[in-house]
Amino acid sequence: MHETPEDLRRTQALIDDSHGRAGAHLRSIMSDPSRISAEELSGLLTGVQVLNVATVTAAGQPRVAPVDGLFYRGQFWFGSSHDSVRFRHLRRRPAISATHTRGEALAVIVHGTAHEVDLGSAAGGPFRDYCLEVYGQDWYSWGAPAAYARIDAEKMFTFRSRH
Repeated sequence: MHETPEDLRRTQALIDDSHGRAGAHLRSIMSDPSRISAEELSGLLTGVQVLNVATVTAAGQPRVAPVDGLFYRGQFWFGSSHDSVRFRHLRRRPAISATHTRGEALAVIVHGTAHEVDLGSAAGGPFRDYCLEVYGQDWYSWGAPAAYARIDAEKMFTFRSRH
C-alpha cells in the first residue's frame, strides 16, 4: 500500500461525492453498506489488476479493452504501446472510463481524464519504482518502453458484496 493519508482523504472524498451525485438506481446497488472505503480499496487493489479501459474514437464510438491496471496513490495507472489505438485515442480525446471487477463480488468504476506520464521524468519516477516493485527487473525489457497514463478520476464508484 503506497497511499499517503492525504491520498486516502482525497480518494475517500471522491468516492463519497460520486456516490452522493449518483442516480437512485446506482445508489440502490452500490448502497452504503456495499461501498468500499478508500483505505480498504488500497488494500484490495495491490499489484496488477485487470482494468477494462474505455476510450472514444473520432466518430464518437466507444472502444473497451483490458489492460494491466495498477492502483497507486489512490489512482489507476496503466500502460500500452506508444502506437496503440488506445493511446492514439487518449492523446486526441483524453476522456476515459475504466472498471475493475471480480465477478459479482467487487467493482470499482472510474470516469475521468487520462494523463500520459513519462516514467523517465521526475513526476513519473515514483510510479516507475512501483512498476519495478510489482513486475521485477524484467519490466525494463518489456514494460519500460511502453506508454503510461494515470486516470484522474472525476467520479469513482465502489462495490463489494457483503454476502
